[in-house]
Amino acid sequence: MWNQLLKLWKSDNLLVQAWDQSYEMLEIARDMCLEAMRILRESDDTVINKDIRQKDKKVNEYEQDVRRKVMTHCTVQGPNELPGGMVLVSIVIDIERIGDYAKNILDLAEVHSNRLDIPDLEEDLHQIESTTKERFKETIRILREQDEDGAKHQMSTLKKELSLICDTIVDRAAGGKINSLTPDDCAALALYARYLKRINSHLNNMVTSVANPFEKIGFQSEETKT
Repeated sequence: MWNQLLKLWKSDNLLVQAWDQSYEMLEIARDMCLEAMRILRESDDTVINKDIRQKDKKVNEYEQDVRRKVMTHCTVQGPNELPGGMVLVSIVIDIERIGDYAKNILDLAEVHSNRLDIPDLEEDLHQIESTTKERFKETIRILREQDEDGAKHQMSTLKKELSLICDTIVDRAAGGKINSLTPDDCAALALYARYLKRINSHLNNMVTSVANPFEKIGFQSEETKT
């Protein structure tokens, strides 16, 4: 076994491979989310894009492969490589969860066969969706460039730009405070806003790995809270 591990390590840098795969995973998860959002919000078709579910399987396969590569790398190179490996494993877990939320939005589109059109809240929904697309793009850039200032900015603006708006929509929809909507529209709206909030929370978790020490990955620092 050890000879096999050493041969693998000498052939290429497994941790570099694993990081490259994590970027591919995130781009696939982004495509899944954007397509699921489009289907729910713009399509009246009952035929759902099955490609999203195939992409989710690809994300899951990548996650397992990244874990194998990290384990092999750390086994061969020793404990000094462990922190970087643990950070990467943490990141791919968040990416996998984003893929799950993309599937949740797709499931919602299958149940809610007509496109989700909420005239009274269209401005808020458009802001959330635009912010989500931008945060995907920025998260990929921050991770590739290890941009600590960019990470801190994204962490500090999450609540104002997205979380508070999502929470307000959920409260209004679940509380029956939008009289123009049917009960099924209210339920779909509340779930959609919650899913988008969770997707962005996982994006936020990933960028914390650039700005925070390992034990605080996934948490806001006092600096970014203010």
